[in-house]
Amino acid sequence: MDYSALAAEAREYLPFMQANRQAFHQIPEVGLHLPLTQAAVLERIEGLGEINLGKDLSSVTLLIRGAKPGPTVLIRADMDALPVIEESGESFASTNGAMHACGHDLHMSIGIGAAHLVHTHRDQLAGNVLFWFQPGEEGNGGADVMLAEGSHLVEGVKPIAAYGVHVFSMYQSGIFGTRKGALMASAGDVKVTVKGAGGHGSMPWLSKDPISVMAQMIASLQPAINRELSQLDPTIVNVCWVKAGNDGTSNVTPAEASFGATIRTFSDAHFEKVRAVLSRLLNGIADAYGVEVEIVIDNGQGHATKVLYNDDKAVDRVERIAPQVLGEGRNVNLKDPTPGGEDFASVLKEIPGAFVFVGACPTELDPNTAPNNHSEKVRFNDTVMPDAAALLASLAFDTLNEAAGA
Repeated sequence: MDYSALAAEAREYLPFMQANRQAFHQIPEVGLHLPLTQAAVLERIEGLGEINLGKDLSSVTLLIRGAKPGPTVLIRADMDALPVIEESGESFASTNGAMHACGHDLHMSIGIGAAHLVHTHRDQLAGNVLFWFQPGEEGNGGADVMLAEGSHLVEGVKPIAAYGVHVFSMYQSGIFGTRKGALMASAGDVKVTVKGAGGHGSMPWLSKDPISVMAQMIASLQPAINRELSQLDPTIVNVCWVKAGNDGTSNVTPAEASFGATIRTFSDAHFEKVRAVLSRLLNGIADAYGVEVEIVIDNGQGHATKVLYNDDKAVDRVERIAPQVLGEGRNVNLKDPTPGGEDFASVLKEIPGAFVFVGACPTELDPNTAPNNHSEKVRFNDTVMPDAAALLASLAFDTLNEAAGA
């Protein structure tokens, strides 16, 4: 199959894809239940194949069957937004208090574009392509819910490969990149509440001060991580908020103090070990000071994302196909993983595949200083969408053609 011709065809979709992106951008919804977004996606994939909707979330799956029987390849696009008030200055900015600040509006448009390409050329398809439009990527475990519902199965059989892309405003526009092995970190959190006894600030011996204990806990986190986990396998535990007492009241010892931290690891081994270390450390400090501590890890519901591991063979395929789709010099091998989290990791735990980063910094901005993903000011260059759609479609065709011996 001529993948460069497929890319040229995709570039003719640009006005269609930009219109879709702007429509999605103006109706951002947060979490697992996205009724407006689901309806907008359904409208744009009508007639392309077999559609199923999620039971416990507003997901959409689209199955496009090829002219010849064969296995299935999964392509995923996430749908949810963030609870961020937009200040991007875009003419199509959201006004409902949420924002597509991580580019999922582009991802949906890319997925729809790839679906149209696959449908147009399904006569050359030896097998099926299953498109996932997934809610709840931003910390709600949407991928895990879809897997639990069996949304990845076709006649009870798993796909042989899975692919996805993610746009970033801090990468040069039009540059694609991935790497073998760990690409993105697991992302979880810990919330710690120290429970002491309140009293008069002038007589601390008559109360149990939770603030000083909390301070000891925070100060002990990094030394404990450094000494118990190999620093050749990075682990990040970063305190991001603290809460104690009443603002402006300096003569009252509060009964409680609390803090929260994000936890990032780049290996499955450290994913479990860091949680055990934190639990033992924090309980030990609380015991030493005679206070109680409540530790809630990963929201108490196991919502941490897994480490995202790319399959070596799938990355080899990306590196072989990308120059045919994009031209030479636009696909790079990323030296280091990123500490960002991504629940496509759960899909790649079940199905071998690859996740690919797409540079989408507006050309008038410097990627080193541009507002980045999750910022209320972030903007993306959506002209990268056709190439991303063509790459995903090409990876699906190539995977299935290889499986069929073509």
